[in-house]
Amino acid sequence: MTQAHEIETLEAFDRHVGAGLSLQHCIVQSLDLTGRDEQLASAEVRSTIFLGCHFGPGMEHLLRQRGALLFPRLPSLPFDPYQPRLYTPEDLFDAVVDGQPYDDCLDARIYAWHQAQGVRPALAATLSTSLHDHAIDDALDEWCHAHPSAGAIGIMGGHAASRGSAEFRSAARLAGALTRGGRLVMTGGGPGAMEAGNLGAYLAQEPEALEPAVDVLARAGDFHQDLTAWAQATFEVRRRWQPSGESVGIPTWFYGHEPPNGFATVVAKYFSNAIREDTLLQRCRGGIVYLQGAAGTVQEIFQAATGNYYCPDGEPTTPMVLVGREHWTQTLPAWPLLEALGRDRQMGTRLHLVDDVEEAAELLLG
Repeated sequence: MTQAHEIETLEAFDRHVGAGLSLQHCIVQSLDLTGRDEQLASAEVRSTIFLGCHFGPGMEHLLRQRGALLFPRLPSLPFDPYQPRLYTPEDLFDAVVDGQPYDDCLDARIYAWHQAQGVRPALAATLSTSLHDHAIDDALDEWCHAHPSAGAIGIMGGHAASRGSAEFRSAARLAGALTRGGRLVMTGGGPGAMEAGNLGAYLAQEPEALEPAVDVLARAGDFHQDLTAWAQATFEVRRRWQPSGESVGIPTWFYGHEPPNGFATVVAKYFSNAIREDTLLQRCRGGIVYLQGAAGTVQEIFQAATGNYYCPDGEPTTPMVLVGREHWTQTLPAWPLLEALGRDRQMGTRLHLVDDVEEAAELLLG
């Protein structure tokens, strides 16, 4: 089967066509091609897929006649269902970057649209969100392929870890250590421990900046009280300190009342929380660290444990490290059940309960 070639920028389109290459079997994604009538008219377009592209008058009909497949743009959406690349913090917080309120941001506008669909969205809405999440999957595949690492490691934990708290600072230190060790940190992309993880990776090669950066964030520590101020503090940190490490945030508009954090290099934001959870856990093959959390973190523990439990013999399981002995044995006793599941299974040797993030980093980098 012929491998499809994806064309996602006008520059890539011009290079491809300018080199005399055929568009046959290519996938052209979300491009405004209204000024490319001549190139389109002369190119071989049989089996070409155009996703949400704009064309000059009459060009769509001509392309269909010549064997191209056109997926139309869907009207009245605040997002691109054929999103060709992952989001950046500047994309999602565009209004805040320009000095406007968070409610005017792309992230907020998409969440408001999502909420307006109700509990039983119309077919057009579910189609557009499914197309979007498929596009994000594809973009994440491409980004990870272009950014190889010694193993992606997930940092899981609750949104309740407040900026400036000991839990927030320790999560950031952990992410910095993992990033300096050559690992790619992935988080759920939201506030709390997730934000701390992306922040630690962001400042990985400048660890002395971590404490003053957290102090800046702590001045607007509660997004519930003032989301605009919370986001503005993020970009104050980003203006003062340039990124020295990469990470990925994978949030969801299902929990859109919680904002994404602004420290991930790229943001793979999904509408479907089920797809988002599975994507995050499946990609963290280098290990998963579970900081103190509540129901969501417990769910992530046992979702990963299920995959490890049924892992075929001979295939590697994912290391799982729970941080906080008292929390995971007394407050929310997930560890005894996890340990029981791992008994006499190959996953058992990959389960760890530690007291602090320094032990977690040592285990995963050792």
